[in-house]
Amino acid sequence: DLYRKVFVFRNDPSDAYVVLRAHLEQPLQNLTVCLRSYTDLTRPHSLFSYATKAQDNEILLFKPKPGEYRVYVGGKFVTFRVPEGHRGWEHICASWESTTGIAEFWLNGKPWPRKGLQRGYTVGQEGILMLGQDQDTFGGGFDPYNSFSGELADVYLWDTGLSPDKMRAAYQSLRLPPAVLAWKSLSYEVKGDVVLKPWLRE
Repeated sequence: DLYRKVFVFRNDPSDAYVVLRAHLEQPLQNLTVCLRSYTDLTRPHSLFSYATKAQDNEILLFKPKPGEYRVYVGGKFVTFRVPEGHRGWEHICASWESTTGIAEFWLNGKPWPRKGLQRGYTVGQEGILMLGQDQDTFGGGFDPYNSFSGELADVYLWDTGLSPDKMRAAYQSLRLPPAVLAWKSLSYEVKGDVVLKPWLRE
């Protein structure tokens, strides 16, 4: 249970990452990923990377520059442009459903205009899930200048699209539905220079 804890990625650029163990019972037709990040990076960086042998960007949350987030599903992406904030913690949630191909993006509890992405696609199972690096090959192929440096917390993955109420609950750290991957019962392995520390509340 990592409640009120954070992963601190100390180095910039970094070769460190954290492997997360999530058991996908079946391929995903729907998904939601939520996490909090705190960084002063202005260069591109990966926040959440799920790769399969068939597709390295099966699910990827990527920040190419300040004020922009990319959500990848099955190698394709949509871009969400957001106001560049006060350099505090940013809580993001991204959800996607195959039947409509609708991608949702929430920043700090607020939704952005929905976009179309990979209608009819299915996200494969038996992949590798990690924080801190962008997998360009299955489990590797890292570019240090896409690495994350800073603090990450409250990482969740659901095999459903969360309702607006639950999206807001995730931002407020309230009770959440059972998840495939949950911060409060996380199975993980640290690779390299990542330190687990208490969360310094703003």
